[in-house]
Amino acid sequence: MTATAPSVDQIVNGVPQHRRLVTTVPGPRSLELLGRREATVARGVSVMLPAFIERAGGAVLVDVDGNHLIDLGSGIAVTGVGHGARRVVAAVAEQAASFTHTCFMINPYEGYVAVAEALARLTPGDHEKRSVLLSSGAEGIENAVKIARSYTRRSAVVVFEHGYHGRTNLTMALTAKDMPYKHGFGPFAPEVYRAPLSYPFRDGLTGEQAVARAIEAIEEQVDVDDVAAIVIEPIQGEGGFIVPAPGFLSGLAAWARANGVVFVADEVQTGFARTGAMFASEHEGVVPDLIVTAKGIAGGMPLSAVTGRAEIMDAPHVGGLGGTYGGNPVACAAALATIATIEEDGLVDRAAALGATITARLRAVQEQQPAIGDLRGRGAMIAVELVRPGTTDPDPLAAVAVARACHEQGVVVLTCGTYGNVLRLLPPFVIGEELLADALDVLSAALLALGRP
Repeated sequence: MTATAPSVDQIVNGVPQHRRLVTTVPGPRSLELLGRREATVARGVSVMLPAFIERAGGAVLVDVDGNHLIDLGSGIAVTGVGHGARRVVAAVAEQAASFTHTCFMINPYEGYVAVAEALARLTPGDHEKRSVLLSSGAEGIENAVKIARSYTRRSAVVVFEHGYHGRTNLTMALTAKDMPYKHGFGPFAPEVYRAPLSYPFRDGLTGEQAVARAIEAIEEQVDVDDVAAIVIEPIQGEGGFIVPAPGFLSGLAAWARANGVVFVADEVQTGFARTGAMFASEHEGVVPDLIVTAKGIAGGMPLSAVTGRAEIMDAPHVGGLGGTYGGNPVACAAALATIATIEEDGLVDRAAALGATITARLRAVQEQQPAIGDLRGRGAMIAVELVRPGTTDPDPLAAVAVARACHEQGVVVLTCGTYGNVLRLLPPFVIGEELLADALDVLSAALLALGRP
């Protein structure tokens, strides 16, 4: 089915699909709440845009001052099916009215099994699969490493430059960027080895050349017979939406297969239609041994999963996997409704179409703005890397300036990248054409203003 995006005159979950500013952003009520936040919430919890939200629908956030903001972040790729998605809201309400928790390890329920069945059907490969459901992306990555180590009886884990995998102790060790994710929080888990990533804008290598470089780096650091797993994002998320050169992922997967290493795809940010395929691994024809999902899996409810080959997933002893909240019944209901929405409303194709629209608009801006060093991404996962004109030197201040200008005009954009110089766009797949055009007008103007007196 082909998706029909909302128009500006439509209302989703009680929210009109248009941008409207009635105060500055943030407004007075948000600033009041910000003061309360600063008095009670730990300083280490950052806030990018302190416009406090009281309602959301489709691709629009309504703050406590009545401002209607266009959401190009989706809560960091979580609400791909839109805020207040009809099926998700109904499924959550129905399940919550029945029961909210039993702990699947104590008293199981059908929703958990149904999600595992859906994951077996949707994830790449036609092999027999198993899943474990958890609560967060970091928890999923931790369990994928546990499972790989149990299966291989090896300890080493290979990760990549610019990678981001979470904020727990092990996933901080796997994550590349020091500030703000790792700084001052060590020591970290051992037996983690880092290899160079394919970064076409900065290294100019083909996929095959980048694979050879990565394998050489791995084999210089650790005996292959000690490597349990490679963990990699098919497209880097927090690291800058870096799309590896063609052949890089498939070359790594082939090396892993030849050496008995479990290939783990971290699809926490790239999964569930985000890149114009159900999973980003599909773009390269890669079938991961294990695939970790979260974020977009449940339309805003906390849920994650590790799905993979049955013989690998079944390696840990009985009782070795689980968690009190893992596969919460309300989150499972939301996940099934999210999957139904993606499939029945044609949102995989819609994400691909969004990518084409966004890229075409920003390519025209790039021709006029030399500060745009690279424009990249897949589907509804697009990045603009900003540099000092005439160089490839990262310009994080430019990214901050553009984001701030967008926020002031009621358009939510995010920044990312190892150097802090990348703007990332993650719109809900259901964003209407007029609303998207409005948001891109604001973003384009902010980009073109760079360098002007």
